[in-house]
Amino acid sequence: MKDVRIGRRAFLRGAGGVAAGAAATSITACGDRADRKTKGVRNTRTLVVRDIGGTYGEANRKAVYEPFSKETGIQVEVVNIPLYAQMLAQIKEGRPQFDVIDIEMSALARFKGEKATQALDYDRLKNTRNASIATFLLTSHSVGKNYWASLMAYRTDAFGGRTPESWADFWDTGAFPGSRAMQGPDAGPPELEFALLADGVPPDRLYPLDIDRAFGALDEIKGAVREFWADGASPGLLLERRQVAASTVWHGRLDELIKQGAPLAYQWNGARRQSSGFGIPNGAANVDAAYQLIDFALRPEVQAGFARIYPMGPVVPSAYAYLSKATATNLPSTPGHLLSGFDLDVEWWIKNRDSVTKRWQEWVNT
Repeated sequence: MKDVRIGRRAFLRGAGGVAAGAAATSITACGDRADRKTKGVRNTRTLVVRDIGGTYGEANRKAVYEPFSKETGIQVEVVNIPLYAQMLAQIKEGRPQFDVIDIEMSALARFKGEKATQALDYDRLKNTRNASIATFLLTSHSVGKNYWASLMAYRTDAFGGRTPESWADFWDTGAFPGSRAMQGPDAGPPELEFALLADGVPPDRLYPLDIDRAFGALDEIKGAVREFWADGASPGLLLERRQVAASTVWHGRLDELIKQGAPLAYQWNGARRQSSGFGIPNGAANVDAAYQLIDFALRPEVQAGFARIYPMGPVVPSAYAYLSKATATNLPSTPGHLLSGFDLDVEWWIKNRDSVTKRWQEWVNT
């Protein structure tokens, strides 16, 4: 990320006028799998997309794939290949099972480093023009698709009516007593940024991360951390069962519990944003259709349709004109949340994740 702040301001200008491994592979049908090949050659009217499946894949099917197929006549099939290494192996061997990769931007940056993806021709992506998409999401080999965030969650009945409003409050177990939970490295990049924010580092000066200072701040809360969680379901369970009073969490994972009446809430101040994105692998059999799908998914109305189904924020600011205030206020890329949070620096973490994770493991075990 060359200049995250410039990209964020561009987004806000655009939003200013709107409201407020094949064994593990599955194929789902937006088209008939038998139609994919004719005499050993993939049918050019069929496009294969890799995504993670589940509720995310279902949202893609409803908001992106089916409308795209209806408009273009191009059928979309989905492969759910969970591991980066499996995808990379297929590409390196010249036989990717997919034409489009839908995955987090950090993985797409790694694919670029392995020379596994094609440089994008932005002349073929007209919906990126003058769209105020953050500049760091418009890379040479990938384009951002949707935002998600890691942030604080807490029990609203835990602190005598007080609300933790910062990572400093999360760290302050005197004023806000109770156990904590935080993400472990098996679930994603260790949360050094939250430690630095708690220690007084301004969000716009986080990177490059001061690793020593971050671990010093983590020392202060280590005794209160009941669990370093490894999956997205754990924070909700720990909070619901009163095993912790506050936790880091992936936004959206508590929504159903909150709807059911659980006394839980998110705190958006200091949220760490990331993005999923699109890339086209080397050896893709249907590049023309890949560009068509990516461009379609970046239409404001399509971005909004996805956000109504799945709680990830549009990267196109004008998508918010199609969203209700109730929906918009619960997404990571609303103007207010853009200002109160920050964007994970993908390049820094690619360079430093292995060494930070090793130090984290040593820290946890001491």
